[in-house]
Amino acid sequence: MKIATWNVNSLSVRLPQVLEWLQANPVDVLGLQELKLTEDKFPHDAFEAAGYQSVCFGQKTYNGVALITRKPADEVVRNIPGHDDEQARVIAGTVDTDAGPLRVINCYFVNGQAPGTDKFAYKMKWLTALENWVRSELQKHERLIVMGDFNVAPEDRDSYDPVGLKDTIHHTVEERAHFQGMLDLGLTDTFRMFEQAEKSYSWWDYRMLGFQKNRGLRIDHILVSNALKGSVSACAIDRVPRKNKQPSDHTPVVLTLG
Repeated sequence: MKIATWNVNSLSVRLPQVLEWLQANPVDVLGLQELKLTEDKFPHDAFEAAGYQSVCFGQKTYNGVALITRKPADEVVRNIPGHDDEQARVIAGTVDTDAGPLRVINCYFVNGQAPGTDKFAYKMKWLTALENWVRSELQKHERLIVMGDFNVAPEDRDSYDPVGLKDTIHHTVEERAHFQGMLDLGLTDTFRMFEQAEKSYSWWDYRMLGFQKNRGLRIDHILVSNALKGSVSACAIDRVPRKNKQPSDHTPVVLTLG
């Protein structure tokens, strides 16, 4: 079974690329972030024609998340329960698999700005709310995945310039502590379960030849619960879509179970 996450940075623009990628990479579950469209504009028919079911949580111009699944997702939740937030950042669903129900939480984490700003404070509050909710979800669902664009580079090796970018957004002690907090709940960063090439990133700035010079960050992650850890057989970053014409600035991360 394969599960993938991809920040597409506008599904309206990138839909043909997503469908082409799914045809070449027929994953069972795909979490999309930064849809940048409202739910009434979501292309359910296009995904159905490709053999997939879809549920979404949209917002005009900004944010937006979706789950694209081979089998219908049940128990769908939009946003963090009990956390007042106007931004569409979280969608969760349960998918039936041969090994049992799989709970998938797909998130577009807050980007934030420099420490001390209102947007950084919002990010910290949001991360705390997410962590508390994931803790409760783990009590209900043994087989659980949290994935998406985390907007956090967990370690120095996840950044092209850890010295120059030290303590800037995505690299702060506070953000990394929250990432570690997710792991302390009993989740595992699947990409780091395997030996990976140095300077492996999932996002590159459009400016200053970021991709061509590999000036990137690893900020897209797939975390699994302890019940799933033993069945993880691979996790890889697929750089190919970043070479497309008019690509997203992110590229897919793919997890293989079994």
